[in-house]
Amino acid sequence: MTTKNELSPEQREELLGVLKSRFEKNMHRHEAIEWSNVQAKLEGHAEKLWSLNEMETTGGEPDVVEYDETTDEYIFYDCSAESPKGRRSVCYDREGLESRKKHKPENNALDMANDMGIELLTEEQYRKLQKLETVDKKTSSWIQTPADIRELGGALFCDYRYGHVFVYHNGASSYYGVRGFRGSLKV
Repeated sequence: MTTKNELSPEQREELLGVLKSRFEKNMHRHEAIEWSNVQAKLEGHAEKLWSLNEMETTGGEPDVVEYDETTDEYIFYDCSAESPKGRRSVCYDREGLESRKKHKPENNALDMANDMGIELLTEEQYRKLQKLETVDKKTSSWIQTPADIRELGGALFCDYRYGHVFVYHNGASSYYGVRGFRGSLKV
């Protein structure tokens, strides 16, 4: 029997197969990393596999983008070409969502990420992802917003247009059909 944040043995095997295949097809994201090391780390962290499955089922196409030697952690980002479909049309956070008077979306990016056990990408991480490959040519993604901006009611998002990465601001209560969020996970 599986619990809320645990995959069945069949689900684990299926997810590991998907992750391995993506890893092998996208070696430019992690040239110095070996899959066997990643898999061994994943197999020791069932809760992280559950989070990766959440990233996968919402359309994020998670993949390893770096290894942090100081913490001995592999770092996964959502690498889908566009902002994950299952995470679009959301406000930035609960406060932004609750401040809407009309046409409230079903959820918000920060709560969804927290429920999934992941974090929104930072601006630095988003730019790093864009150096690995171009994403968000038609969509945009909320990113972690500094407290001073958020305190004034704003939130940040990024996209790729005209050959450049752009960082923009919007009210945290805004949402659009093409804006979602990308996450990261350390294992």
